[in-house]
Amino acid sequence: MQRYYPRSFLRLLVIGFSLVALPLIFALINTTISVDQIANRSQRAVYQAVQATQSSRRLAELLTTMERTARQTVILGDRSLLDAYNVARKQLLQTAALFAYLPFDGEQKQALDQIVRGEAAIFAVLSDSRATAPQLRDAVEDFVGLAEYAQTITERSNALIDREIGALRAAAAQAQRITFWQLLALVPVVVFLVIGFSLLIARPISQIDAAIRQLGRGQFAAPVAVSGPQDLEQLGERLEWMRRELLELEQQKNRFLRQVSHELKTPLTALREGAELLSEEAVGRLTAEQREITEILRHNSVELQKLIEDLLSYGASQFRKVTVDLEPVGIRQIIEHVAGDQRLAIKARGLALQVAADDVMLSADPEKLRVVLDNLVSNAVKFSPAGGFIRIEARHDDGALELDVIDQGPGIAPGDRSRIFDPFYQGRHTGASRVGGTGVGLSVVKEYVFAHGGSVEVVDSRQGAHLRVRLPLTRTDEGAA
Repeated sequence: MQRYYPRSFLRLLVIGFSLVALPLIFALINTTISVDQIANRSQRAVYQAVQATQSSRRLAELLTTMERTARQTVILGDRSLLDAYNVARKQLLQTAALFAYLPFDGEQKQALDQIVRGEAAIFAVLSDSRATAPQLRDAVEDFVGLAEYAQTITERSNALIDREIGALRAAAAQAQRITFWQLLALVPVVVFLVIGFSLLIARPISQIDAAIRQLGRGQFAAPVAVSGPQDLEQLGERLEWMRRELLELEQQKNRFLRQVSHELKTPLTALREGAELLSEEAVGRLTAEQREITEILRHNSVELQKLIEDLLSYGASQFRKVTVDLEPVGIRQIIEHVAGDQRLAIKARGLALQVAADDVMLSADPEKLRVVLDNLVSNAVKFSPAGGFIRIEARHDDGALELDVIDQGPGIAPGDRSRIFDPFYQGRHTGASRVGGTGVGLSVVKEYVFAHGGSVEVVDSRQGAHLRVRLPLTRTDEGAA
């Protein structure tokens, strides 16, 4: 499925972070609005509660003052006291007017209207100069009913405050529930966005990383493909261009090796045959000095032929996949064959060959197994000091053949172990042979051992090099020729 990517990696990051942050910002804004609404409502409720409490208390105090003044007027018969009553009456009317701005219910408004009308009736009697004493006493007694109305207003105000507090608590609980469910719903959304954009971002980066590792391992067959933002795709195209160039260089190198190896093989064959004829005294009897020179020519021609065969084997393994023709093979026969091939080289160096081999049978390609052991022994001969020994060990170990080749040379430096099986790599120590190596012998060993499903490694040794090959005793024909 084709994925849509922005034109640049930076834009992909910006879009990813924005989409991840957007739900969180939405939840934060929504929570802020809810908290602000609850805070404003609480502020209004507190203000109205204070106003209602103060106004109710003021109303009750004014009615008490007016009742006391009215009783004094009636008892003393001093109408001049009505001036103080008028002052209190004006304050009462002002306080009643303030109640209009408060959230009163119907019962409170009705009680307030009763207070205003009742007080007006009392004032009418008190201010009437013709009112009789009984009328005045009855009017004053009406303040008792007004006080009850004032008490009703106070109680209803307290009830309204309690109800408003309950409503605030309910609103806060609802806002809390809404916030909780919003966060609960946003968590999977944010997780989905984070995982989705992480995959989108990681996919092209992992493709680039895999391509670089592939090129670093020298694997140039698979094309480099990077899908993602345009700038990363351009980087993938450059890596693909590099792969093609490296592949072309690798092919040119292999062609050069094959051509040079074939060109050298013909004259070298003639040289070796000439050395063989001389050593067999086909042109006449040789003196001891002549025989020694002939032996040197023959030995070095064999070593040169071995190097050329290594180059041809390496070129063939790089040109096509290494295949093996499996058949039952006895490891002792392979060791005897290699020992015979290396007899002259071992003798020329004054070395001793020690063999400790069990009679192990395995399913392998005899020719490639011979090349593996021959390269290991040839490498040991090259680096062993004159008069030393080379040891070959073969044994059965947990369903596998364990084949060891040990010499008394300078060994393999720790810094060389990771690359000793790489093509054309030569370690820090040089051998004692007059003919230099190519650095492909051990790489051919690795290719052929891997083709058998085995492994090759450098084993720690106090002196000399110790190389170990493990091959399975039985193997299916899958991957074989």
